[in-house]
Amino acid sequence: MNERIEAIRHPDGVVELHLARADKMNALDPAMFDALIEAGEALCGDVRVRAVVIAGRGKAFCAGLDMQSFERMEQGAGPGPGPGSDSPSALLGKQASADLVERTHGLSNAAQRVATVWRDVPVPIIAAVHGVAFGGGLQVALGADIRLVAPDARLSVMEIKWGLVPDMAGMVLMRELARADVVRELCFTGRIFSGEEAVALGLATRVSADPLADALAMAHDIAQKSPDAIRAGKRLLNAAMGHSAAELLLAESVEQKALIGSANQAEAVRANLERRAPRFDLQP
Repeated sequence: MNERIEAIRHPDGVVELHLARADKMNALDPAMFDALIEAGEALCGDVRVRAVVIAGRGKAFCAGLDMQSFERMEQGAGPGPGPGSDSPSALLGKQASADLVERTHGLSNAAQRVATVWRDVPVPIIAAVHGVAFGGGLQVALGADIRLVAPDARLSVMEIKWGLVPDMAGMVLMRELARADVVRELCFTGRIFSGEEAVALGLATRVSADPLADALAMAHDIAQKSPDAIRAGKRLLNAAMGHSAAELLLAESVEQKALIGSANQAEAVRANLERRAPRFDLQP
C-alpha cells in the first residue's frame, strides 16, 4: 500500500495490513500516522473486503510514538529514521502541539483517527498483537473489533510516563472493554502488563501462541459468512454503546428486515440445506 503499510489481499476478500517499520518496532512517525489513516479509509469503501487483519512486522506490533522523529520535525530537519528517544521534549514541538481540539476527521482529530478509522471499516478488524503494544500502539489495537495477543506480549497505557493522557481515542475504546477502576489504574500507573493479563482485564479477546496465524484463520472463517449479515452486525455493534435500549432494539429490527429474503440470506439457507459452501454476492 505504501512504505509504512504492506497490504496482502487474499482471493476470499481477507486483507492483511502489516505495519512495516520493523527496524523501529513499527513506532508511529508522521508517515505511519498518514499511512494507517489512508489504509483504513480506503477499506471503508471497498466492497470486496470481507475481513481485515492488522499486524506488525518484526519483533513488535507497535512501540508507540517515535519520539525522535517528532523531535527532528521540531528542529526543522524533517522526520528522521532514528530510534525512539527517551526525551518527552519531542511532544512539545510545534508539530505535536498543534490544535488538537480541532475536529479534522468527523468526531476525531488526526491522531484519534488512527484508532477510530477501524470502527468505520464495515467489516471485522482483527489485531494480531505480539512483542509490544505501547501507548499509541495499544490504542491502534484497541480500535480493532477483536484482539488476539501472544501470552508474553507486553502492553501499556504509557502516556503517563510522559506526563500525558491517552489521546488517540483510548478513553472511548477502553471504557467499553474494561471496568472503570481497571482503566483508571492502567492510565494512572502506565505499568506494563502481559498478553495473558490483557485478556483477564478485558483489553484483549484471547491469548494465542501465534496471533497472526490465528487471526488469519478467523478472518478466513468470517469471509465464508454472508457479507450482508457481517456488515449489519458490525453496524449494530458499533451503535451499541451510543444508543438507548429502545434505539438499539429498533436498529436490530431494521437490519433484520433488510436481511430477511435478501439474495445472500436466501443463499445462506440454501447452502446449509444442501450441505455445501455458500456462494455469496459481494456487491452491497
